[in-house]
Amino acid sequence: MTKVAIVGYGNIGRYALDALEAAPDMECVGIVRRRVTEPTINGYRVVTDIRELGAVDVAILATPTRSVEEHAIQCLELGINTVDSFDIHTGIVDLRRTLDPIAKQHGAVSIISAGWDPGSDSIVRTLMESLAPRGISYTNFGPGRSMGHSVAVRAIPGVRDALSMTIPVGTGIHRRMVYVELEDGADFKTVEAAIKADAYFVNDETHVMQVDSVDQLNDVGHGVNLVRKGVSGKTHNQLFEFNMKINNPALTAQVLVNVARAAMRQQPGAYTMIELPVIDMLPGNREDIIRHLV
Repeated sequence: MTKVAIVGYGNIGRYALDALEAAPDMECVGIVRRRVTEPTINGYRVVTDIRELGAVDVAILATPTRSVEEHAIQCLELGINTVDSFDIHTGIVDLRRTLDPIAKQHGAVSIISAGWDPGSDSIVRTLMESLAPRGISYTNFGPGRSMGHSVAVRAIPGVRDALSMTIPVGTGIHRRMVYVELEDGADFKTVEAAIKADAYFVNDETHVMQVDSVDQLNDVGHGVNLVRKGVSGKTHNQLFEFNMKINNPALTAQVLVNVARAAMRQQPGAYTMIELPVIDMLPGNREDIIRHLV
């Protein structure tokens, strides 16, 4: 059994525990949080330092994207494999470059950006592009709640709670609808300007609205539509499409558990999901999987 620790226990951490409990080959050995308000959660030990849990094979980093690097380095230096759902697309290559030598030095594996996008959608885009090497791909998100964008807004001073909705305009263009519940005395215009200047929003059409209660608007549903139109060999008009409607944190958590399994089957280093054999994400005997799926 692979021994897994969950680092962070927000939406993704809770669903990661569900996915671990459903996995036949993995077990949760504990939960790491910044503060311990209760000694156990659902019977699992809660600590502030992963070293208190003893032997850990893989740490699922269910933390905000902007703290992933710090947590990954701490775990890798202990020889613990890590998986995360880092979701700033423009920062993925830099994060991989940072973590790769650390992972190799300590004989560990780090699989980064392992959510559904980036992550499982990245695999679909890669497959589509291989089938039509020349052409154009569009990724259309939503409509739905973006966890990463919502977390980024909640980190802005003056924001009590926030919901960022991603609305697909089409051809890979998106509108961000941001609903904020402010702290007493916070200035809306200052908060609005900070949101629009944030790296998560600066490249998209963004609308910010103040509301009395974010909770009344919140829904964790999301979705994606991937389209590629291109050329196979010299043959034009090849059109591929992939769609899904999902519970955002539940799917992210399932992907993290899948790649935690795959991490145990790789050589030391840092990887993205498109570098992994997909079969390594499934439990069970390799020949049985081939017999079932090929």
